[in-house]
Amino acid sequence: MGHLSTTYSSLSSEDLVKACAGSGDQAAWAEFVRRFRSLIAQVVVRTARHWNSPQPQLLDDLIQETFLRLCADKCAVLQRYTARGPDSIFGFLKVVAASVAHDHFKFERARKRDTAQTETISGRDWSDSPSSTSRAADDMEGRIALRQIDETLCRLLPRENLVRNRTIFWLHHREGMTASAIASIPSIGLNPKGVETALRRMTLMIQSHIGASPQL
Repeated sequence: MGHLSTTYSSLSSEDLVKACAGSGDQAAWAEFVRRFRSLIAQVVVRTARHWNSPQPQLLDDLIQETFLRLCADKCAVLQRYTARGPDSIFGFLKVVAASVAHDHFKFERARKRDTAQTETISGRDWSDSPSSTSRAADDMEGRIALRQIDETLCRLLPRENLVRNRTIFWLHHREGMTASAIASIPSIGLNPKGVETALRRMTLMIQSHIGASPQL
């Protein structure tokens, strides 16, 4: 077992993902957890803070739930993952962890409010990301502009594509992810060219309704 663990620890992240997706080898998964748990934990903690729910036990549960989602259905999520670059796995795991956390909090919010209305936010409140909120008070105008852009997206995007396209827009403009990196996320369901087309259409839509290019 020690020899196998050493072998897996020497693999690149992409090869380790392939090893985990292709088998139930406990040594491979042990290395996967060791290597990526810190990253997943950071995303879960940051996401929970957006919902003002950083309880330690809940955070641990959400981290565990992220790993369970990666393992579910014979690692279906990992099997659909396609590497687009040496670091694309990190962006991919960030999206999965954030999705798990947001799904939990959205469910709890809906349950507590006892309502069936569809929320317009899937994923975090992108317009209120750490990169904008950490600035000085004079950034308030920029934050208002971001919210105006986000409200425009929620109002004008077709309902059937709202979640996907809004996620694409903010992953690109706020997280700095390339079209190829976004396309590597299974739930997006588009190739890089499709992501680029969606981004271009949304930018034109925002320009026509707000009157200026989004300053992101």
